[in-house]
Amino acid sequence: MTATPRPVDRRSVLRGLLAAGAAASLPQIASLRSAQAAGITTGSYAIRFDQAAKQTIAGLGFEIQSDSIGSSNQGMPDLVSGVPYDLTASERTRFYQQMLKAGRSDRGFRYCRLAMGLYHRGLTADRKRFVDRYEGQTALLAEMTTQANVEGLAVEYWSPAPGWKDNNNLIKGTLAPDIDLAAFGDAMVDDLEYLSDRGLKISWWGLQNEPRFLTGYSSCQYSAAQYLAAFKAVAPKIKAAYPGVKIHAESQYGWKKEIGQALSGSPEAMGLVDGWSFHRIGEDSTTQITENLTSGAGGKPVFNNEFEYLNGAMSDWRTINTAQSIMNWMTFQNSPTWWWLHALKPTTNAESENYGLGFWRPPNDTDFSHHPNIQVGHWDFNPRNWNAVSGFVKYMPWDSVRYGVDEPRHTDGSYYAEHRIMAWRTPQGKPVFAVTNRSATESFTYTVDTQTAATFQGNRYGPATNNQNLGTKAGPTLEITVPPLSVEFWIRTP
Repeated sequence: MTATPRPVDRRSVLRGLLAAGAAASLPQIASLRSAQAAGITTGSYAIRFDQAAKQTIAGLGFEIQSDSIGSSNQGMPDLVSGVPYDLTASERTRFYQQMLKAGRSDRGFRYCRLAMGLYHRGLTADRKRFVDRYEGQTALLAEMTTQANVEGLAVEYWSPAPGWKDNNNLIKGTLAPDIDLAAFGDAMVDDLEYLSDRGLKISWWGLQNEPRFLTGYSSCQYSAAQYLAAFKAVAPKIKAAYPGVKIHAESQYGWKKEIGQALSGSPEAMGLVDGWSFHRIGEDSTTQITENLTSGAGGKPVFNNEFEYLNGAMSDWRTINTAQSIMNWMTFQNSPTWWWLHALKPTTNAESENYGLGFWRPPNDTDFSHHPNIQVGHWDFNPRNWNAVSGFVKYMPWDSVRYGVDEPRHTDGSYYAEHRIMAWRTPQGKPVFAVTNRSATESFTYTVDTQTAATFQGNRYGPATNNQNLGTKAGPTLEITVPPLSVEFWIRTP
């Protein structure tokens, strides 16, 4: 094994990277915005259902906080608290139906991201394998995925079990210098068996979340050499035990930095990578238009497996930016999926508004000066985040097929960054398209050639709007005026 890398604090470094990234891309993004501010309020579009399909979109993902974390991500308290555990029986059912299925009768989100070593952190006596930390933890997760018709877990380590680390702790540290990587791989297979034996299907697997950063909660730092060696030892065992599981890497910068490049340089490793995972946390959606993340991917899909807003107060603009992040990852990066960070966050935590699609009140929170409408064991939506995501869960079912759209551009060839469009057919062949208006002040009129004389039903979302019925319009050409800070879905009827 290589020498232990120097500690890096994830929060301070990530803030710097976000600031640097914003500064590097500012001239181009500002140009896109200023061009649109120059009186452009209309555009003509043609959905190309007559051309070959662009991609199949598997569906969206969410993360579940099934154990406690300190407010502002400071520490891991002994407190037993999580979802679905803290919810009353009726609130669990409502959570499964109204959020995880987005009110659909069949299914909504496809993947549930489970943070091993953080939100599933009980330990065996030898401290080398994970088990439930409280009675019924895995059984409740199995109930959740079954009742919500979630396909399976995206199991990913925030830290390996501490018996494999140099500090024998979930927080910080790196792999022990004398680690037996074969035994390490066997233990990680055992972790999956523990979950699957209790009714949970495994859809995705990841070796380590954000492998460069050390945090005040579960984390483990890997050098590129350490990651490559561990991946080559563990990933074949995962594939052998669970042939249907997809493996992603490296849950931060995908193929772009030293760990991804180490994997890219190894034919053995590349044969085991099913997708490159990125964390573009709270990023301006325009970046997915201007940056090519597929060029060095070696033909593997790229996708964002964590999106939230790390800093700053939530805003109405962010609602539309989140919706456009989903659309732009799929339209410009051909991503098969996109994952929000948390379904529910507790009313007790300072980060919850930026991180959660909703809030729940745990039994230890008796301060009703905040979220007074949420009773103990109950939950409610976080509208700015939920309204950004829920329309895609509701109107873009699993395995929808995306088609191209001819759309206007500025004279410099750039796309309209504030006004985005994406079109798809459901697995049953029903045409659907989404349009946005990220402007805070001006309406925008889309003239859309749908290539069908069928009727379309409109539904609007925004910071305080969820699934507003807009009535119907008959094709083939629809004229749609989208008000500021809105997302609309138009679905062929019947």
